Amino acid sequence: MIGKISGRIDYIAEDHVLIEAAGVGYVVHASTRTLAALPGPGEFAALYTEMVVREDLMQLYGFPTLVEKEWHRLLVSVQGVGPKHALAMLGLLGTDGVGRAIGLGDAGALRRAPGVGPKLAERVVLELRSKAPTVMAMGARGARPALAEALVDDPEAAPAAPASAHAPAAAPKKGRKPAAPSAAQVEAAASAAAQADALSALVNLGYPEGQAAAAVMEAADAEPGPPEPAALIRAALRALSPVR
Repeated sequence: MIGKISGRIDYIAEDHVLIEAAGVGYVVHASTRTLAALPGPGEFAALYTEMVVREDLMQLYGFPTLVEKEWHRLLVSVQGVGPKHALAMLGLLGTDGVGRAIGLGDAGALRRAPGVGPKLAERVVLELRSKAPTVMAMGARGARPALAEALVDDPEAAPAAPASAHAPAAAPKKGRKPAAPSAAQVEAAASAAAQADALSALVNLGYPEGQAAAAVMEAADAEPGPPEPAALIRAALRALSPVR
């Protein structure tokens, strides 16, 4: 089983990328979102992979993080959802969007993905609503991208930026550290962590995961700025309390 591929990009097509690793070219299918985020041909890339084997088919599917890979695995566990349906949903909404749509029971958001009809979208929500919070919490805890892991294993793999024709060549670097996260990424991570903490607290109180996740997401949407776990828990509890 091939779990991850690290190597140079040969080309990027509409629905797949060819990555050369150790002299072998691997065709890896990926979502439009993942393909758009890859560097250009000749650059270094790394993707976690899942191999799908059938009687007449053997294909590799690639994901930048283990969270996206887990979402893909969960989506294809639903009857009628094939690997390409799952990629279409992840490509349209991303991992956070898929989790939000399932947690809130928003089948309409999933239905916008190419090839996903209303009945299939409803089935995804119905079957995965109770399972989604587990993957959402996995994402909130943080999943290091496959590329970052590859650079830790082999810091020489990523090429240095080409020198200008009018400037002296820079001394070779021993390794390249991943770029510092942006302010938006830091805020998104803080928000995800707060939601995970709130969800964990509600589940410990005995609320079903699906209901708790929906209440936390609604509370997070209503909070101005980065949410605090305590504020999310209070707002979610108000939403979950029976109307008197």
